[in-house]
Amino acid sequence: AEREKALNELRQVIARQDSITKRLNDVLRNALLGFNSDELSVEIKNGKVYVSMSDKLLFKSGSAAVEAKGKEAIKLLSGVLEKNLDIDILIEGHTDNVPIKTAVYRDNWDLSVARATTIVRILTDDYKITPTRLTASGKGEFMPRATNETTEGRSSNRRTEIILSPKLDEIMNLLKTN
Repeated sequence: AEREKALNELRQVIARQDSITKRLNDVLRNALLGFNSDELSVEIKNGKVYVSMSDKLLFKSGSAAVEAKGKEAIKLLSGVLEKNLDIDILIEGHTDNVPIKTAVYRDNWDLSVARATTIVRILTDDYKITPTRLTASGKGEFMPRATNETTEGRSSNRRTEIILSPKLDEIMNLLKTN
């Protein structure tokens, strides 16, 4: 009976987490309506909300400086993040597999990390998102979404994903006590 009670509590917490994720997905879709699907997409995967922004929305080729339209998208996103404090935020930079080597970036991995870090700094500096909620990560060309054999595929792979997940503190506390 005790195990059944603990299992039901865990189910309730998970249902609440799923509800938070679905609500967040709906709020983000509404907030980011003005962007084309080839610039920005929002979807739920594995209990998390993925906001995927193309490099053409955010950056010029080989650069980690955010363009004006990208800054507008980040501003809209920050408005949602400010109101949802129970969400952890992972910023992942992704590139295609075309090699880059400049005075600033040794390779695509460097570029992807720099792009993720730039967005983290905008969120913390300009919109006062709490730094402890944020993680910057660069994946380089190692997690492609499409083939790198075509122009369209490479374009799809050049993206920054903002991955939002409900904090798991409540689930972890339940697991510890049971």
